[in-house]
Amino acid sequence: MVKAREPKAQSRFDSRHEELVPAEEAAALLGVKRATLYTYVSRGLVRCVPEPGTKENRYVRADLERLKARHDARAGHAAVAAGALRWGEPVIDSAVSRVGTEGLAYRGHPAVRLAVEGRGFEDVAELLWTGTLPEQPVRWPSPELPVQPSAVAELMPKRSPPLAVLLAVVPLLGAWDEVRFAAPAEQERLRGRRLLRHLGAWVCAAHAPARVARALKEETVAASLAVAWGTAAKRAPEMLDRALVLCADHELNVSTFAARVTASAGADLYACVSAALAAVSGPKHGGASDRIEALLQEVGRPERARTVVHERLRRGESVPGFGHPLYPEGDPRTPPLLEAAYAFRPETVGVRVLRAVEETMREAGHPAPTVDFGLVALASALELPAGAAAALFAVGRAAGWVAHVLEQREQGHILRPRARYVGAPVTSP
Repeated sequence: MVKAREPKAQSRFDSRHEELVPAEEAAALLGVKRATLYTYVSRGLVRCVPEPGTKENRYVRADLERLKARHDARAGHAAVAAGALRWGEPVIDSAVSRVGTEGLAYRGHPAVRLAVEGRGFEDVAELLWTGTLPEQPVRWPSPELPVQPSAVAELMPKRSPPLAVLLAVVPLLGAWDEVRFAAPAEQERLRGRRLLRHLGAWVCAAHAPARVARALKEETVAASLAVAWGTAAKRAPEMLDRALVLCADHELNVSTFAARVTASAGADLYACVSAALAAVSGPKHGGASDRIEALLQEVGRPERARTVVHERLRRGESVPGFGHPLYPEGDPRTPPLLEAAYAFRPETVGVRVLRAVEETMREAGHPAPTVDFGLVALASALELPAGAAAALFAVGRAAGWVAHVLEQREQGHILRPRARYVGAPVTSP
C-alpha cells in the first residue's frame, strides 16, 4: 500500500498567533486517518505550516476544533449543533431520513439495501411521503402534458443542460395548476407523483422536445429518463432506478433545506421544488457532477489519469468527486453505482477513465469517491449527454424534497434563523 503523503504547507500564512499540533494529534482530535486529515488540508478546511528541522507539518488547532464541531453537529449532537453556524444550525426535527455511522436510511429502511434489492423509485418515494413501504410495486399514472415541449425548446438554447430545463419547466407546470395553493396532504402527494413523472420526461426538452410526450407514457420515472435520453440499453431503466433510489433523500442538504424554508412560508409545491432546484444549480451542490465531467474531459483516456491526478495534487488543486464530509470512511451510496457502471460497459472510454482516476486516488491514500462520482460513472456507461448526472441527482432528490415539504407543513412553524451581528457597533444618539 502506498503511504499517503503529507500535504505541502500553505504559504503566506502567519502562524505566530495560532496554536499548532502535530499530524498524529490532529488526526486523533478529528477521529480520522491521516489521509483524511490531508484531504481536509487540500480542501482548505485545515491550515498547516512546516515544523522547523523536520519534514512534518503542524496543524492549526482552531481549524481542527471548528471542523470537529461541524462533524459533531452532523452526527446529531444538538447541544453542539445549536452553537455551530455552519453544518449545524438550525436543528430541525425530521423522520424522513437519517445519516449515521451505519449509513443512510429512509424512514428506518437502509437506502443501499432498497437499491440493491431492486425496490423501485416510486416505492421509495411513497415510503418517504407516507412512512410505509408498499408491499407491491407502485405505478403512477401518466400525467397530462399542459405545456408543449416545442414551445419550451424555442425559448431555450439547444445546449441547455437538463437541470436548466427543469428549472424553467417546473414554474410553468405550476402556473397551469390553479388549485395548487394550500392543498391538503393527499392532494399534494398526487401532485408530487405527477411532478416527478414530469421531471423524468422533460430532461431532454432543449435538444429533443419530441421525446417528452413519449417519455411520459412510460410506466416509471426511470423508464421515462431512458426514453428522454434516447438510450436503448435494456438495462438502462434498472440502472437509472438504482441511482434514483440512492439519491432520493439525504437529510437536510442545501437543496432540501431550501425546499423546507420555502414550504414554511406557505408556498405551493412547485415553488418549493423550484427553490430546491435553484439550490442544486449552485456549483457547491449539484455542480459536483459537472466538475467530475470536466475532469473526465481533461483526462481524456485512461493512460493519462495518473498524470492528471498527480499534477492536480502537486498544484494544490482538488480532484472532484472524492471525500464526503458526512462519510469519513466512504460514501455508502457510491459502490452500488460503480458496480453497475463497471459491470455494464467496462469497455466504454468514460468508464475506463473514471476507473483509472479512482484507482490512482485510492493508491495515493485519498478518501473514497462520492455519490456524484458514481452518478457520472453510471451516465458514462449509458452514454448519456452532458449534464445527465446532475439531472439524475435532482430528479431522484425531488422525492425527498416533496417528503420534507409535507413534513414541514405538518410541523406548521416558519423557519427563520437568527443572525449573529458582527458589524459596526450601534452608536448612541
